[in-house]
Formats: sequence, structure tokens, C-alpha cells
Amino acid sequence: MHLLAFDTSTDALSVAVLRSGPAGPTYWQHQGEGGAAASGSLIAAILDLLRQADLRLQDLDAICFGSGPGSFTGLRTACSVAQGLAYGAGVPVLPVSSLLALAQSARAAHAPQATQGCVSALLDARMDEVYAATYAFADDVWTLLQAPCLLAPEQVVAWAQSAASSTPGGGDTQPRQVPAWRAWAGNVFASYGERLAAPAGLFCCEALPQAMALLQVAPALIAAGGCVAPDQALPLYVRDKVAKTTGERALEKAHKAGLAPMEAAPAAAHMDPFARHAQAPGP
Repeated sequence: MHLLAFDTSTDALSVAVLRSGPAGPTYWQHQGEGGAAASGSLIAAILDLLRQADLRLQDLDAICFGSGPGSFTGLRTACSVAQGLAYGAGVPVLPVSSLLALAQSARAAHAPQATQGCVSALLDARMDEVYAATYAFADDVWTLLQAPCLLAPEQVVAWAQSAASSTPGGGDTQPRQVPAWRAWAGNVFASYGERLAAPAGLFCCEALPQAMALLQVAPALIAAGGCVAPDQALPLYVRDKVAKTTGERALEKAHKAGLAPMEAAPAAAHMDPFARHAQAPGP
């Protein structure tokens, strides 16, 4: 199987290529600056890795991309590049949640020998919020336990506990078996620290979505029918509001300054109600 994978959902750009051969799989990878910079370097990085692997786009079995959630600009960049390359080469696209890629990155780095476990993947969504999803793995198969959502840092612990206490589908009321390895992983710990209220003894680790992780989860997802036509590959935004209104920012600033809400309200009332569209979309 020959695969191309890339993720631009965060401030880091990650690209990787897998080429299978008689001696086994060989990997090539590239790391760079993400965000707005990814739009100018992604295609060049892809072509360079394909050249190193001696592969053409037409030789690929699928093009995998981190579909989000994450940076608004980064997701649009990854999706449009995946669609364009796949359409031109006549190959399918495999959209993969960037949170699943994050979970696999954490597992590969910290528990490569574990055959069963559970990871709550947490990405900094900016605007004082966190993107979160929980996945369980058994061997090479990942199962979604909690769909990607948007949370305040203080909500994460209760949200994660709801996964631990939930029951399997199909009407089974037996408690879910405790996984052999459990972790919170992501890039939120430095930003939100104690606000996350991670339970004592829980393993927490820094991790980001990586293209190598996309390649590692891709075979099982492809076998399960996860590939789509290029025009059906879409980003997963999760957040439908990408900027605060001018009034909301004024109230927030007043609150931080110690003013009561009613003291700031008169000024906010005169703010342009459509100003939320004037600020460039954030992640």
C-alpha cells in the first residue's frame, strides 16, 4: 500500500509518505511551520517526499489528511490540497480526525507496546476553549467513544468522566472494561494548567496530530470503508463561531479589569453587532 498523509490543523505542518515493498514498509516524513505558512509550503513538501519515495500521485492508494478540528485556515488548506491532488490523480481521499491522529501520536510515543487503552485527545482551540474527543484502541483498531466537541477547560474533567462511566452501545448495561492504558494527550496543559483539573495519577502528555500517526491508523480505516471521493472530503470544524463580537471582547476586557458587567454594558451596547465578521477567523 502506498499512502500520502498530511496535517495542518495546528501551528505545525506534518507530511509523510508510506511506500510498501517486498522488504516491508518504508516511510519518509517532513516537519515544518503550520498555520498560514502551510499554504505556501505544503505542496512543495509533498512533491519532495514523493520524489524521495520514487512515487507518483497516481501510484497512491489514498491521500490522507487531518480533517480537524483545528485551525480554520489550516483545515481549509489541507482539505483543498487533498481534494485537488486526489482529483487530478484519480485516487480516493481518507479524511481522518486530527484528534484521532493526536491520540495515535500519544500512543506511539508513550505506550507503543500497549494493546488496549483509551486516550482523551485535547487541542487548544484558542478563545479560552478546548477541542476534545475520546478514543479507545484494541490492537490497531480505534473506536470513537466521545465525538469531537468544544469545551471550556473547566468542563474537561466532567466530560472525560462521563466517558469512563458510560456503557457500550446496543443496550448493554454492563460497565465498560477499564482500558489497560489511559491518558489525556494534547497541547493544552501549558495554556490551561490547573483549570483542566486532571485527576491525580492520570497520565497526561504533550502531543500533536502527526502525519505518521495518520499513516498508522489509515490501513484499518481504509479497510472499514473510510475513503471517499475527492468532492466528498470535507473539514471538521466543530466550532461554528470563529470570532467574538466587538461587544463580547469589550465585556471580557472589562471583566478582567474588575468592572461589573453593567458598568461595561453601556459601552458594549454601542458596538457594531456585525463586528464578529471583521476579525480574521481564528483556530
